[in-house]
Amino acid sequence: MIREALDSATDALQAMGIEDPRLDAEVLLAEATGLERAVLVTSPDRELEPPASRLFGEMVRRRLRREPVAYIIGRRGFRRIELKVDRRVLIPRPETELLVELAIERRPLTLLDIGTGSGAIALAVADELPDCEIKATDTSGDALEAARSNAYRLGLEERVHFVPGTVPVEEDYEVILANLPYVAEREWDSLQPEVTEWEPREALLAGADGLDAIRALIPRIEVGLLALEVGEGQAEAVRGLLADAGFGAIETRRDLAGIERVVMGER
Repeated sequence: MIREALDSATDALQAMGIEDPRLDAEVLLAEATGLERAVLVTSPDRELEPPASRLFGEMVRRRLRREPVAYIIGRRGFRRIELKVDRRVLIPRPETELLVELAIERRPLTLLDIGTGSGAIALAVADELPDCEIKATDTSGDALEAARSNAYRLGLEERVHFVPGTVPVEEDYEVILANLPYVAEREWDSLQPEVTEWEPREALLAGADGLDAIRALIPRIEVGLLALEVGEGQAEAVRGLLADAGFGAIETRRDLAGIERVVMGER
């Protein structure tokens, strides 16, 4: 029965220290059965078909190994779109939506997304700003492959151009959004296993203080508004880097947890 399957999975996940064991169990069972989570809650005595039960069991075993739910089910929602995700790319976080919100406010006609990963930022902007010409870059060929796949699946392949590298040569953009690696090496061991054991390390780590990638990028931006996602406690240092590079109108945006999450400047 649904109730027994959920209770058993929840207990096992909780014993492993999973943060939201019941939620994860419901999401995985919904995926395994093809039912909405609401149906699982309202029909707890419903019997599970053997194939669904076996699939759910395998999913729970993967979660017990601390594999993220998004990788297990193969997708993650981000604003109005749904992205396919796997171990080639970081799982999009809610706080990254701040960068998209900034673009929506500015409504630029040209935009560059640096470190696109799954394509989350570029594709979300394309979805909400149909008149914007967007280019997205990444140094990982695997990430670009994943991003292009998401673009085709969403019907946005003509709207977003994915290219290898960081900053295209001799091209200017009104808005530049960058979600670069910003985890400091000293913080690595304190992160959850879902991050350290499953997500791409090269998309997370950025030197001793976590600012190597940001420090390298800022001098390369000569024109436009540059908005950077940063880690907790990094905003002050990044504001200083922008000021030293000649950027003005420097601002900071906080995420829902009150953390200074986006730092922006313009020149």
